Amino acid sequence: MSHSLDVAITLAVVLGILAQWAAWRLGFPAIVLLAISGIFLGPVFGVLNPSHDLGAVFHTLVGLGVAVILFEGGFSLKTSEIRGMARGVFRLISLGVLLSWLFGTLAARYILEMAWPLAVTLGAILVVTGPTVVGPLLRQAKLQPRPASLFKWEGIINDPLGALLAILSFEYALSAGAQAPLWDLSLRLLGALAFAVAIGGGTGWVLGRLFRSGWVPEFLKAPGLLAFVMLVYVLSNAILQEAGLLAATAMGMVMGNMSLADALDLRRFKENIVVFLITLLFVMLTADIDAATLARLDWTSAAFLGVILFVVRPLAVMLATLGSNIRYSERALLGWIAPRGVVAAAMAGILGQNLEKAGYQDANLLFPLTFVVILATVILHGFTFRPLAQKLRLTAGTPHGLLIVGATPWTIQLAQRLHEDGVRVLLADSSGYRLGPAEAVGIPIYTGEILSDLGRQQLDLAGIGNLLAATENASYNALVCTRFAHELGRDRVFQLPAGKGMDEPSPEFSPEVRGQTAFSEDATYDEMSRRYYIGWHFDEMVIQSGKAGSRACPEDAEPTLVLRRNGDVLLFTTEQYPYLRQGDRLLCYIPPPEQDPAESSGSAEQAASAG
Repeated sequence: MSHSLDVAITLAVVLGILAQWAAWRLGFPAIVLLAISGIFLGPVFGVLNPSHDLGAVFHTLVGLGVAVILFEGGFSLKTSEIRGMARGVFRLISLGVLLSWLFGTLAARYILEMAWPLAVTLGAILVVTGPTVVGPLLRQAKLQPRPASLFKWEGIINDPLGALLAILSFEYALSAGAQAPLWDLSLRLLGALAFAVAIGGGTGWVLGRLFRSGWVPEFLKAPGLLAFVMLVYVLSNAILQEAGLLAATAMGMVMGNMSLADALDLRRFKENIVVFLITLLFVMLTADIDAATLARLDWTSAAFLGVILFVVRPLAVMLATLGSNIRYSERALLGWIAPRGVVAAAMAGILGQNLEKAGYQDANLLFPLTFVVILATVILHGFTFRPLAQKLRLTAGTPHGLLIVGATPWTIQLAQRLHEDGVRVLLADSSGYRLGPAEAVGIPIYTGEILSDLGRQQLDLAGIGNLLAATENASYNALVCTRFAHELGRDRVFQLPAGKGMDEPSPEFSPEVRGQTAFSEDATYDEMSRRYYIGWHFDEMVIQSGKAGSRACPEDAEPTLVLRRNGDVLLFTTEQYPYLRQGDRLLCYIPPPEQDPAESSGSAEQAASAG
């Protein structure tokens, strides 16, 4: 048994990681290759049978893994962003979810002829459309910001909502089998769920306060967080079976909204552990499918899949968004695109096993049916997303916006000016503290390390066509430009010139490993910051006739960029000054009026001393 356990876990992990790597290299959705790996290991060759090899450990492993994944989903859910969403988005994630649950339940009941408790549970499981599959498809489709935002927030919010509905349905199924009085079962269920939410949310709040107070050392925060997620899951399950999943979600939501100073480090930890768990769980769950169970999937299963794809989702979206500000073309795209992910698979696996033990005859069909829906939606939606979006004219045109990496007072001022002019601008920094002033004035921000895999997944580049790397580290700026040159083009990535005393890339660095030098040779990080503290500011002027760009700004001012009438953004560089056309808007960094040079130097020193 020990040998079988080692072999089972090692095979699942190694092949899963190889599948993730192959998906990354080929540009395929990782979940498809993970599923193929599991099928070959399990039903096809019979090399891996997790239920037999691991026994009761398999159920425990899946439950704990799903709890951590749902904690991560709750941690990413910001209540401030939900409150600010448009009416149509709110209806999509509330009424749309309930309608999808209802229609999916009816399809399972009358097409598959499942018992009502099983039909309700399957309908709830198929509500989930997680960001782990929606995110890669969005990057490939390159939608306009508005429809991209609809897909993004539906995917994020549906993870915990779908899990909650699945848990409620599961408890209903167990209660129905017990044949106890309905009112007694309802009170017991609601009380246990309230306790689960309280213990999860309360533990998250206490842990967050301990993290803030310094009672927990840095090296124990990430592993301590994982330990308490497991503790909350186990304690809640002792009160009500599988209520631990809801408790873990509540814990994540509370901690994710506490504005913890070390949230970035915790997010990086979650990134690594969740990728590992998704890899392990999905391979093992698909390997655990019984070949005889797969053989039971007949024409009724195909009919059920067709109804889910072509009736349930489109009808739920259309009805939920009636009277909203969501356009018909956006509804059509939302009605078709709804890829299911690993959370749906994990929920089907863990709940299906428990329902089968409870005596439901067709419970072992929950995972195979969910698996078929996952594969079909990921493949069909992956290949049709961008073509359909183009036909509906929802893809972004030529991107003109600006991504600024490095939050400083002068870059915030620049971003605010562009944002007010209607330019798509995004300010990124690893420090939430430095981004605070930008967020306060409504500038779109990204908090995190944009060079990480998590940054690559979460960064919304819709409408972004240019990049300015403006941190104090010239080598880091060069890395950022090199990272984004493939997506934006080498002529659209810029970095500040390196000043004396900075870690400047060596002169032998070729242009292929750094960005173009923005503005002028004098516009170093230190100099641009010094200018801000002595009163420099950004000013805009409308060009009345064509002229060389540098001549249009006032004397001693720094020409920064040009806004074309078609929305294009052109940055000045040390080698190129854009030619200005009539109607262009020129943005200049202008010194304060009548500022004595000696006084300027003294003011700068005072500002630096005050900082």
